[in-house]
Amino acid sequence: MVADNLNVARGLSHPGLSSSLFNKASVVPTPLLPTEPSDLRFNRLRPSIDESDCKYKRLFGCYIAREPVIDEEYWIAAWLRAEDHYKDQSGNRYVERFKRKFASQEFHALKKRCSKQHGEKYICFVAVKNDDLRRTVLNSVVGTLDVCVRHPLHGEKFPEEPGRSTIHCRIYQPDQPKFGYLTNVCVAKYARRQGIASNMLLLAIDAARLNGAENIYIHVHKDNLPAWRLYDKIGFKMVDHQDGARHSSDLCLLSFSS
Repeated sequence: MVADNLNVARGLSHPGLSSSLFNKASVVPTPLLPTEPSDLRFNRLRPSIDESDCKYKRLFGCYIAREPVIDEEYWIAAWLRAEDHYKDQSGNRYVERFKRKFASQEFHALKKRCSKQHGEKYICFVAVKNDDLRRTVLNSVVGTLDVCVRHPLHGEKFPEEPGRSTIHCRIYQPDQPKFGYLTNVCVAKYARRQGIASNMLLLAIDAARLNGAENIYIHVHKDNLPAWRLYDKIGFKMVDHQDGARHSSDLCLLSFSS
């Protein structure tokens, strides 16, 4: 899982292909690792409005934020996260291989998380181009984030930082209010500054509320000033240490209350 939030992918390269090698005549292969069977087809057209009639959606500008409706959209969401995860390793000769492996693992983990029926509600959102052009899935998805809604675990007051192993037992406290937790906010570099991250966040907040969350949390890196400005504009406030929130040297916990 991508640890930081509001991370901007440095240019969405095509899954499974090096950006420098891609051209319009290239055939995009199924980007999963060769040992894994897959029916993913990235030359298929993006789902129409009728085909993507989701429970949660938000129209803005020439985009729509909604749940993924086909596996290829889940894969692009996973690939955006891989792009961000390795954004500082462009000089590594094996980085494309690493990104494919990361995306493959995140793709399967994401599908598994979203299929959970008990204990917590996990929703992935993608931002997709919404225009009259005939676009492939590959050229449509430009952003993604996740939201998880659940009761706190026994001994837990606030959600743990991503990647930190929890000391709490995996028993929920159904008598305690549910909360929402936002993670994996990624936007392709070429699609920034168009309100994509803010509209995905607003959709996720609405979805969390509809699923019973009273407060919505997100972790942000202390040096990520664009993220701080965005979250502050939406209405997130830093959780005070005196309230019992644990802060590392790099990440801070923010809260949004309805």
